[in-house]
Amino acid sequence: MPLSEDERRILNEIEDHLYESDPDLAREVAQTTIYTHAFRNLKWATLSFLVGVTLMLLLLSVHYLLAFFGFAVMLASVLWFENNARKLGRAGLQEMTEHYRGGTLRDAVGGAGMRLRQRFQRPDDRL
Repeated sequence: MPLSEDERRILNEIEDHLYESDPDLAREVAQTTIYTHAFRNLKWATLSFLVGVTLMLLLLSVHYLLAFFGFAVMLASVLWFENNARKLGRAGLQEMTEHYRGGTLRDAVGGAGMRLRQRFQRPDDRL
């Protein structure tokens, strides 16, 4: 069911007010997707897997039962990765790879430059 003109106008006013009152929150909401959390968890699962490998290799020289702890960390990381990969799905993976291919690094560096320019801009230049 499409929105009426009044509902669209009200939503536009709310959106404009959000951009005026808290531009950082508005930017974060605009950039966040339903796949962001699962993709972040994939990164953490990969990092914890590497920590598990390191623990296993270091503890193997001490005792093989202690090395099992590193293996358990690796196993938990793989299960966590698999669970979040299922949540992410094919569509989410495609969206995230397109997002990172789309010049995000350039945008991040350009955004930092813009923030610095705004921070050091003289008050009479802002008008």
